[in-house]
Amino acid sequence: MMAKHIPVLLHESIDSLNLSPNKVFVDGTIGSAGHSSEVARIFGKSVRIIGLDRDRRAVERSQEKLSKFSNNFSLEIESFKNLDKVLEKNKVEHVDAILLDLGISSNQLEESGRGFTFQKDEPLLMTMSESSKEGELTAGLILNTWDEDSLELILRGFGEEKFSKRIAKKIIERREEKPFETTNDLVQAVTSAVGKGKFGKINPATKTFQALRIAVNEELSALEEGLKKGFESLNPKGRLAVISFHSLEDRIVKNYFRELGEANLAQILTKKPIVPNEQEKHDNPRSRSAKLRVIQKI
Repeated sequence: MMAKHIPVLLHESIDSLNLSPNKVFVDGTIGSAGHSSEVARIFGKSVRIIGLDRDRRAVERSQEKLSKFSNNFSLEIESFKNLDKVLEKNKVEHVDAILLDLGISSNQLEESGRGFTFQKDEPLLMTMSESSKEGELTAGLILNTWDEDSLELILRGFGEEKFSKRIAKKIIERREEKPFETTNDLVQAVTSAVGKGKFGKINPATKTFQALRIAVNEELSALEEGLKKGFESLNPKGRLAVISFHSLEDRIVKNYFRELGEANLAQILTKKPIVPNEQEKHDNPRSRSAKLRVIQKI
């Protein structure tokens, strides 16, 4: 049975895009088309949708969902950092609204088999693209070959893990006995390094998994590149909305939007980020850390 994906800040994000008929909307992280299918439901074929995702199965799911409401869409298996190439391929010069939802979808977490979640024992890949080529960076490759200083750096820098030194040391010790192969191997190493008692309901490996996923997929540099290309592609009065889920992403978005505002290139429409209300957090616990920021091009 397919995992039910619940789009985060659905109405807030779509309202913020200020869409209307004859506009072009880019969903840079289409995932399971939660946001895009709502746009298609509201506007039908009067709004053109261009959707991107690195995961082929996500694109296939989105194709099926969107076709119930519209035939005016194009989907590409591509990272939003290559938005310029996608627009060129689709003969689109400028767009009116862009949404980047930086969260991992329920389907990727629960069905990909690529090791995104510590709740299942899966190979340590963590690649957004479905097929990993030989020599491609994976979580397993990092864990089994990177030196202790490099491991500590990504755990601290990308995971904001306060026990980064302790965990990096344990990873080195563990792999000398036996290479890391599955997510359970990693969870056991982290738990062995830091114990279970300090974390309450949060798994002690949460930040380590986040750090590895960001490193494998170069998510922060992709975000920086995607934001710049996205903003450049907007028409005047076009809007760029970003939903982030951890402080590193949010900081990049906030700083870039501030730079655009100070340069009088954009108007910041969210002085403070929009966050889920208590009902949404209750219904969808994964939404609890979400922050939505929006700008409008001048």
